[in-house]
Amino acid sequence: MMEIKEAFETLEEIVDRISRVYIGNEVVVRKTLAAALVNGNVLFEDYPGLGKTLLAKAFGKVLGLKYTRVQFTPDLLPADILGTKVWRQNLGTFELIKGPIFTHVLLADEINRAPPKTQSALLEAMEEKQVTIEGETFTLERPFFVIATQNPIEFEGTYPLPEAQLDRFLLRLRVGYPKSLEDEVAILEARLSWRRDDPTVDMEALIDRETFVGMQDLVEEGIFISRDLLKYIAELIRNARADERVEAGPSPRGGIALMKVAKANALLEGRDFVLPDDVKAYAVDALAHRIVVKPEYAFEGISGEEIVREALEKTPVPKEAGEK
Repeated sequence: MMEIKEAFETLEEIVDRISRVYIGNEVVVRKTLAAALVNGNVLFEDYPGLGKTLLAKAFGKVLGLKYTRVQFTPDLLPADILGTKVWRQNLGTFELIKGPIFTHVLLADEINRAPPKTQSALLEAMEEKQVTIEGETFTLERPFFVIATQNPIEFEGTYPLPEAQLDRFLLRLRVGYPKSLEDEVAILEARLSWRRDDPTVDMEALIDRETFVGMQDLVEEGIFISRDLLKYIAELIRNARADERVEAGPSPRGGIALMKVAKANALLEGRDFVLPDDVKAYAVDALAHRIVVKPEYAFEGISGEEIVREALEKTPVPKEAGEK
């Protein structure tokens, strides 16, 4: 198994390489990488033109992974994603024509533009890392994760994502506009230096698929999380679930998601153990989209993010949680 120090140094170089083309928001790069380390799906809910597609392509290139983009539209069919079996008369048998889901990084662009039947084609792949085509099950090659995008202010011609699908996203991230004038200028300067719209064309792989899978195994087997921190995560979720403004709270899958991404963040920080700060850093991103706010409170502007932040404030942090 790869050593912690070696993995940490490689991950830092990955973040640096991606941040050269995705300008001004290293936090989003690190959080997306943390999700990828645990095969977690990420939903980017933000305005158009903020570089979400560029970020997904850069990840595929630098990690040495296969990358596929699917533009979701109202007429997209499940077979357009999964693939189908075609009868070959000369061979006297059916041949599987694989769809774009047979990849490592799948960018589901404007995912809420496809009808529920098509969105449901992703559910098995997102959770179980396998697909079923005409009764036959195919396991997807590791790593596999979905990066999906949706516009939060555009509702015409869209279909809201069902709670069952939202629950399969490890994180929901909001990129936001550039934080400062300097960041805005840096993006313009970067575009001038690239001399093209797509800078990922010249990007080279820093690692290969096998190396990244080794890092995933390291997160799974080499990062320690204490029982006190497991209780902290459970209490946090139960406090969010018990809020009187909540119709449906985070599921146990939400707790597992937060635990996994906290372990990944520990590796990104160069540690082999999880601290409370690792949990806090991802609590809102991992739990808020799993909360359904009661209509009367949602009408007043209460959000899942606000409920998770309040739950964080009222949940006592364990005093001794860290190394074995």
